[in-house]
Amino acid sequence: MGNFILKDPWWLLALLLIPLMVWLRQRRHLPVLLVPFAAAWHQPSLASLSRLPVTLAGVGLALLACGLARPQRVDGKREVRSQGYDIMLAIDLSGSMLAEDYVKDDGTRLSRLETIKPVIQAFINRRPDDRIGIVVFAKNAYTLSPLTSDHDWLTRQIERIHINLIDADATAIGDGLGLALTRLDQPSRIEQGRRKGAFVILLTDGANNSGSLAPKQAAGIASARGIPLYTIGAGSKGWAPMPQFDDAGHKVGYVQIPADIDEDVLIDMASMTGGKFFRAADTDTIQHAFTAIDREKKIEFQAESRLITTEFFPWFAAPGAAFFLAAALFVRPSQKVALA
Repeated sequence: MGNFILKDPWWLLALLLIPLMVWLRQRRHLPVLLVPFAAAWHQPSLASLSRLPVTLAGVGLALLACGLARPQRVDGKREVRSQGYDIMLAIDLSGSMLAEDYVKDDGTRLSRLETIKPVIQAFINRRPDDRIGIVVFAKNAYTLSPLTSDHDWLTRQIERIHINLIDADATAIGDGLGLALTRLDQPSRIEQGRRKGAFVILLTDGANNSGSLAPKQAAGIASARGIPLYTIGAGSKGWAPMPQFDDAGHKVGYVQIPADIDEDVLIDMASMTGGKFFRAADTDTIQHAFTAIDREKKIEFQAESRLITTEFFPWFAAPGAAFFLAAALFVRPSQKVALA
């Protein structure tokens, strides 16, 4: 009826009890509906109103039946969707990430870090329903952001990322992955020892040369927990131009440094966990890597509609109970209230 519904309409069948009780009372001349302890509420000044208790009890029963039918007003609908992924990004901030082997269409050189930051941001923007966190690592590993659904705040953390944010003179890939896995510890999403709905993206341009946890050991932990690992090797193959700076921080030239990505280890790490390895040698391939991961780990949400309603049960139940109480107040001490 318009925007009004009955959640449990079967309770309206209780209304049939009223004429049934009247019929039984007329046939048997016996009380049908009794109000217990009525004598305790006797007031002599009201005792002459002999039929009023019966009427009040009947109205009370009708109101209670209507209340139990759960009348509701539908105020709108809300889409409830499946839970998204939990994703940890483990980003290498070692000094070699300053190497400028990525070139824009206009010939401008970009460092590896400058290149990946907007790509990571685009990846986050495409996944509004996921919780995402960030771990950064170089000589040591640190949490830049725990898992969060606040992607605006996450964007501000990405803008903060720069070389020398942490000690940048080494690369602890194993520790970076290990910390990311720790941040995915969510007991509510573990089934039979396997972490559901989570994966890690690890981006590095070097080989592991620091830390207490070896890369393959960390990958073994990820595999045991059922967490896929996607590894991305950043930087061109061969030699890359590394900028040199004076004491004032001005760029004064370049030196050539060799690419030292341990591709075999990164490939094995991804393979052990059911993930994939991507070689991001230029701007196109690094974008392709994140696009491929986004496409592969996309949840097809199953949405269901839930009604937003206003409940009117108290509006019927409270006066219904009040009518029963009033029936008890008006009854004679020797009278048992019956529908007759």
